[in-house]
Amino acid sequence: MARPSVRRFARNGRAKYNKSMPKPILLAIDDDTSVLEAVVQDLRRHYGQQYRIIRAASGAAALDICRQLQERKDIVALFLSDQRMPGMTGVEFLEQALTIYPEAKRVLLTAYADTEAAIRAINSAKIHYYLNKPWDPPEEKLYPVLDDLLEAWKQGYKPPFEGIRVIGTRWSPKDHAVRDFLSRNRIPYQWLTPEQSTEAVDLLREKGLDDSKLPVVVFGDGTALVQPTTIDLANKVGISTQAQQQFYDVVVVGAGPAGLAAGVYGASEGLKTLIVEPNAPGGQAGSSSRIENYLGFPNGLSGDELAKRAFLQAGRLGAEFLLQKVTSIRQENQYRVVGMKDGREVTCHVCLIATGVSYCKLDIPGADKFAGAGIYYGAALTEAMACANEEVYIVGGANSAGQAAMHFSRYAAKVRMLVRGDSLAKSMSKYLIDQIEATPNIIVETHTEVIAASGNDHLECLMVRTPHGEESRPTSSLFIFIGAEPKTDWLPNDVLRDGKGFVFSGPELKAKCPKSWKLDREPYLLETSVPGVFVAGDVRYNSVKRCASAVGEGSIAIQFVHQYLATL
Repeated sequence: MARPSVRRFARNGRAKYNKSMPKPILLAIDDDTSVLEAVVQDLRRHYGQQYRIIRAASGAAALDICRQLQERKDIVALFLSDQRMPGMTGVEFLEQALTIYPEAKRVLLTAYADTEAAIRAINSAKIHYYLNKPWDPPEEKLYPVLDDLLEAWKQGYKPPFEGIRVIGTRWSPKDHAVRDFLSRNRIPYQWLTPEQSTEAVDLLREKGLDDSKLPVVVFGDGTALVQPTTIDLANKVGISTQAQQQFYDVVVVGAGPAGLAAGVYGASEGLKTLIVEPNAPGGQAGSSSRIENYLGFPNGLSGDELAKRAFLQAGRLGAEFLLQKVTSIRQENQYRVVGMKDGREVTCHVCLIATGVSYCKLDIPGADKFAGAGIYYGAALTEAMACANEEVYIVGGANSAGQAAMHFSRYAAKVRMLVRGDSLAKSMSKYLIDQIEATPNIIVETHTEVIAASGNDHLECLMVRTPHGEESRPTSSLFIFIGAEPKTDWLPNDVLRDGKGFVFSGPELKAKCPKSWKLDREPYLLETSVPGVFVAGDVRYNSVKRCASAVGEGSIAIQFVHQYLATL
């Protein structure tokens, strides 16, 4: 049978979860080996890029293949079976294949004499189409039919997820920490709960685990981590946790806007630059759902997107990123030695502190008990979709609280902002105030504060003090934005700070601690009380707490790093 040349079928959308995902299968069945070979060749020419083509010489052999494929969890998209086969006809095979792969398309190859039987089989075997032999030319008689059937199959086919799956429960702080880490590092995952997903139960059973070991993270290669730390996750997903070198020109501690900006400018200007961050690029700004007053983005952008762009930019220019927690800085002659939580150290000429700030804890009964189980600090965007059709509470009246309110309003039935002051005007940008006022499911309650939280295994109720007295409010989600404080207690005592932990630098260092500076020269603008240790961003004393100003400080810090290096 002549086989005219055929155009190569264009590759189109396949599942994007895993590049190694097996292709769906087209199974051809015929007892005549020459006909079977011709069918397989035609299928491979037109569909070989998208599908695996498998053959069987009888209906019984095809059923055995189907069972094996099902055990391996392979997917069959289409059966193409001859009708006249000894032992089992094509119709009989398709009837049984229907019970194994009910979603697969079923096509019967018939001779003209079998047309009436084929028509009857449309009901009994639920075949989708029958084709008369011979099918030459395939471009006219075979491919158009199969193209339509396969397109219809793809429309209804949901490929199995082969990426990372997190099995946990909504009210587990450990589960929240895992999902927050993956989300903030832009690592796709699927969240499953044993209460709502039989797949979660099956995966746990397959791994020999039960729900007392949650969260469990299952990876595409079949391996699993039980209650993993962020370092465990980072090592598994390929985020570096160990420095590649022992010495750097500059080590930047913190990957918020200031640290990322310093990484971009340091690397672009030829400095061997290491950025060390314990969680994810972006810092506090990275969890902002929308930043609309950042220069150059008239439509706004998310903090996550800003962090992603800066992170990629710094890496492209040569900065190295390390996921670790810095625990110490010490001097050895003209060098700085930076110690990590895992005990390793790196040496550098200059260290830049850009650790930013963290939201203050809510000091009320129940706050510690429900942290990560209904009470969250910051936007916790991983919880947004879980709040669908619920009533969410937000404590705070600054921009970060307003951005979170706008984000949660897309999912929650109602968002209540509790503000101790008399309005939002004193602490929030006008564009956000206008957006909040125009959003009907956001309610701002002034002169109001939370005084207690209660519940069983998770937050269930808040006690709120209002101008009208104390009230009990049922809710399962409370997000806190009540000011921020630096986490600088790990710094050595000779890096001077104010009573709240903000780091002194430059002229303010001389003004606040005039006897602390021992060199003949004046400290550089962002230099701390320890020469060669600089500070930028929100952690700096008297800094402007805005994303753009943090980026600016991180950028100009590199200028002073160059000036310092010139003195060595």
